[in-house]
Amino acid sequence: MPKAPEIKPGHVIELDGNQYKISKVDVHSPSARGAATLYKMTMNELVSKRKREEAFKGDDFLTLADAATCSMQYLFSEGDMHTFMDVDDYAQHMLSTDDLGDQLAWLHDGMEGLTGLVVNEVLVAIELPQSLVKQIVETAPGIKGASASARTKPALLEGGITVQVPEYIEQGERIKVNTESRKFMSRA
Repeated sequence: MPKAPEIKPGHVIELDGNQYKISKVDVHSPSARGAATLYKMTMNELVSKRKREEAFKGDDFLTLADAATCSMQYLFSEGDMHTFMDVDDYAQHMLSTDDLGDQLAWLHDGMEGLTGLVVNEVLVAIELPQSLVKQIVETAPGIKGASASARTKPALLEGGITVQVPEYIEQGERIKVNTESRKFMSRA
């Protein structure tokens, strides 16, 4: 059983006999001595989709729901529903735009390398790879002789994601981006 600090968005926990998908975790550090760090979690119940917020201390144990992970491929979107396919048994699953949230900007048709979280034969969440390669759609012109560790500039990537990149990066280049922190890693 993991402790509260180990729970991340996308995990499914059991609480009061129901299963909840964690959508957000806020960490509140106390200013007083001896007070415990609080982990405020926003979650949705899997069946009714009802929203719930709970706060846990750092040493509270939580029960993970019985969930399976599988390799997924993003196929296409139709309206606000998005279709994913299990690459092992070719079963198709759907998630709504609300279920995907910020992850939607990273997805493109035919994308492979995703991990799906399946609870009771139903896809409840996907996990993106640690890093992805994206093309820069728009940025200021590159500056010759700019050092690798110097200043940065904003760059708009395909999918509508904006990241900070070094000044020497040009429009049209492909770069490697960390999907969690949304930070530039390297040229691709």
